[in-house]
Amino acid sequence: MDPDYELFATVVETGSLSAAGRALLVSPAMVSKRLARLEARLGVRLLHRTTRKLALSEAGERFHGDVLGILRAIRDAEERLTGVRNEPIGILRISVPTSFGRLHVAPHLQRFLSAYPKVELEVDLSDANADLFVGRVDLAVRIASDIPASLNAHRLCGSRRILCASPAYLTAHGVPDTVAALARHRLLAATGQMPWRLVNAHKRHTVDRQSHVRTNSSELVRELALSGVGIALRSLWDVNDALRDRLLVPVLPGWEGPSDLGIFAVYPRASTPTPAVTAFVNFLVEQFNPPPWEIALSDLRHPLILEMT
Repeated sequence: MDPDYELFATVVETGSLSAAGRALLVSPAMVSKRLARLEARLGVRLLHRTTRKLALSEAGERFHGDVLGILRAIRDAEERLTGVRNEPIGILRISVPTSFGRLHVAPHLQRFLSAYPKVELEVDLSDANADLFVGRVDLAVRIASDIPASLNAHRLCGSRRILCASPAYLTAHGVPDTVAALARHRLLAATGQMPWRLVNAHKRHTVDRQSHVRTNSSELVRELALSGVGIALRSLWDVNDALRDRLLVPVLPGWEGPSDLGIFAVYPRASTPTPAVTAFVNFLVEQFNPPPWEIALSDLRHPLILEMT
C-alpha cells in the first residue's frame, strides 16, 4: 500500500500537519510535500487548508473512508498471519453515549483493563452516533430501536423508560391521573426527544409538546426533573438511583416508552472482529445481564402518590 495513504489518514485523525508529523516522526514540511504529491497523483483536492484548520473536501471524505477500510483490512491480514488474533491486544477504540458511559461503563473499565492488560483503550463519550466506517471506531454502544444491516449488533438488554418527577413538583402542581392530563403539566425533554410515544398494554398515546426548558442535554433534563421543574420521560438506567432514594417518583405507572428500545454493542459487519472487540462485547454482555438498574416500580410509590390517587 502507498505509505502516503497512512500519512493522509494520520493527518485527518490528528487534525494538523504538525501533529501528523510528530506522530509519524517526520517534519511538517515533509508531511505537506507528501500530501501535495498524493493529491497531484490522484488529481483531486483531498484537504482544504487554512492557517487555522484543515477540512476534508467532498472527494477527500470519500477517499478517507476507503483508506480507513484498506488500513483495517491490512491490520486484519497481518494479525491473521502472525497469530495475534488469538489474544486481545492493541488499540481498541470505542464510542459510548455520554450519560450511559459515565454511569454504567466507566466505573467498570478497570476490571476489563486488568483482565486484558495488552489492550490500549480509547473511549469517546458522545451522544452523536459515531460513523464506524469513516471514523476510526472499532465498537460502539448504541441505544436504539433499529440497527443498520451494515452493523453486527449484540443486544445487551432493553431500555425501559418511565415518566417521573420530584415529590416537590407533584406537591406544587398535582399528580396527573390520566395520560391526557400531561397536557396541563410542565414537561421536560432534550432536543430530539419529543414527541413521546407512550404505551400501556394495548393503549397508545403520543405527547408532542415543547419542553418547558429547551436544551440539547439529556443530563440537564435529568437535573431539571430532580430539582422540581417538571415531568420527564427517563430511562431506568439513568434514574434508578434517584427512584430508590425517592428523589424522583413514578408518574402514571403503567404508561412507559415502547419496549422496542434496546442497548446494543455494534461493530462493522464487513470486518472480522478482533480479539479485543470480542473481549469487550463479552465484557458488556456480562455487565448488563441482568441490567443492574432494573427495579420493581411497584415498590417505589411515594406516600404523596398514595394520598392523591
